[in-house]
Amino acid sequence: MIANDLISDSIPTVSPEETGLKALNLMEVFHVNHLPVVNGAEYFGVISDQDIYNADNFEEKIEQYGINFPQPHVHRNQHIFEVVGIASQCGVTVIPVLDMDHSYMGAISQIEVNRKLADLVAVNEPGGIIVLELCKTDYSLSQIAQIVESNDAKILSFYVSRPSESSKELDVTIKLNKMDLSGVIQTFTRYDYNIKATYMDDSRINNLYDDRFDQFMRYLNT
Repeated sequence: MIANDLISDSIPTVSPEETGLKALNLMEVFHVNHLPVVNGAEYFGVISDQDIYNADNFEEKIEQYGINFPQPHVHRNQHIFEVVGIASQCGVTVIPVLDMDHSYMGAISQIEVNRKLADLVAVNEPGGIIVLELCKTDYSLSQIAQIVESNDAKILSFYVSRPSESSKELDVTIKLNKMDLSGVIQTFTRYDYNIKATYMDDSRINNLYDDRFDQFMRYLNT
């Protein structure tokens, strides 16, 4: 999914000759805190509601505020992950999209980015989640997938993160297409994976713990 596919027709722009008051009114109507400042296809940057409040003259033209507008943007062929990165780094609620000649094409709302990202990580699909904690040297996507599929499950989404910048460990978060993760959990345990967290139906978790307890008691009685 690329930026061109995410452009929203509902995000307006303001020209440098329009007033701060008009920009504020548009921000309120469209539930954003930023708007692209555009003249034709020429992109000047984004103005925020805070810029206008700081200027303390809502009737003045935007071009008279003397603001060096920040210019966060993505190009039309950039991936949604890059769009998310720009939005996060710059703290903007709209992300302007430019063509390869740096001409303004439209903008992406932060809400739409969040919605599409949720689709990519299968947020709305039913299934349980397992978080593994492991060393970088032990990370093997092929082995993790093999363990999951050996239990008649499929991976819906998968991502790797670090708990902190200084951490030498990785958190591997896996969403599966089934709620009963007991078999997958037992197999990961058998392969000495450290299961940091699981998220599934509470009754199934309780049944798993009861089963482990019964196995332990049987072991003690032998």
